[in-house]
Amino acid sequence: MPTPVKSVLPVVLLGCGGVGRYLLRHIVSCRPLHANQGVAIRVVGVADSSSLLVADDVHSSGLDDVLLTHLCAAKTAGSPLSSLLGQGNYQLFRNPEARSKVIDAATTLGRTTGLVLVDCSATYDTVSLMKDAVDHGCCIVLANKKPLTGAYEDFQKLVSNFRRIRFESTVGAGLPVIASVTRIIASGDPVSRIVGSLSGTLGYVMSELEDGKRFSEVVKTAKSLGFTEPDPRDDLGGMDVARKALILARLLGKQISMDNINVESLYPSELGPDALSTEDFLESGLIQLDRGMEERVKAASCRGNVLRYVCEIGSTGCQVGLKELPKDSALGRLRGSDNVVEIYSRCYESSPLVIQGAGAGNDTTAAGVLADIMDLQDLFQKPA
Repeated sequence: MPTPVKSVLPVVLLGCGGVGRYLLRHIVSCRPLHANQGVAIRVVGVADSSSLLVADDVHSSGLDDVLLTHLCAAKTAGSPLSSLLGQGNYQLFRNPEARSKVIDAATTLGRTTGLVLVDCSATYDTVSLMKDAVDHGCCIVLANKKPLTGAYEDFQKLVSNFRRIRFESTVGAGLPVIASVTRIIASGDPVSRIVGSLSGTLGYVMSELEDGKRFSEVVKTAKSLGFTEPDPRDDLGGMDVARKALILARLLGKQISMDNINVESLYPSELGPDALSTEDFLESGLIQLDRGMEERVKAASCRGNVLRYVCEIGSTGCQVGLKELPKDSALGRLRGSDNVVEIYSRCYESSPLVIQGAGAGNDTTAAGVLADIMDLQDLFQKPA
């Protein structure tokens, strides 16, 4: 006998990149699992950077799974949402009208059935949209770090109703870092320090250097494996780690901004994007960093330590950069592209809570986003 539907979660997705597409595929493939749990996720709208695809009647229907599958295929091929015209019962709106239509859906559903606005984009442009959604009583789920790492006032606004926001995937993809920190805080156990290797790219690079490989060689290998951004300096500059650190620091109650974080870049400004193209950096710039990095790795090894690129949040502030750590520590044992986070508190002072696992990848991140959506289901329960 079919399980009665207890919760229906209408969803509008912002962002059809790798994470957004994987999320839609996960939603479709998990229909039987969610049905057995009495939960239905109804995708009522999907937006990319230029337009919005929205169901004809957001109250009673969503975009069907066949359309969502075609949408993923079209976006993977680089086609716009408009290429799907004529394939279902929906409406297409282009910017700037698309934004107002998202607000219309938030207004209509936010105070009736409810709405989950999911941000899988990579832009600051969604901040005002997210704040409007909060005002209309909507839930928000974020994989996009930027809304939480801009002005502190924006962060406060977005997390003002903590029951209605989830952002686990902004820090560790599918790893339960945010949930662990919030549970410890809720228990009355103050978190004193967090140390984490939160970049799969830099975790891989630093662990490979232990084997005597050259920095330039390892970075190029990481790029060929798809671990880095198209321009590896986007990873080597440390700003992605800094954004994750800022989210964690703010979660601990620190009213700071990016300007308050000391970030160590692994390349000097004279090798930056304003001075060298990506190709020139890979061909002639990277090799200039080999000697300095080799000396630091050897110096750490002589002291029985290894180098890791970490964020450290504590009483003295927030730092991001290279740090010598004991070889036998959780971070020192790190190999490959896994993430590792150590959380210290009164209860976890001498033996920290350690969270380790895959912390990057579109599939893993999308799974974390879906888990966050499902975590909101109790807010959408139908009255008995």
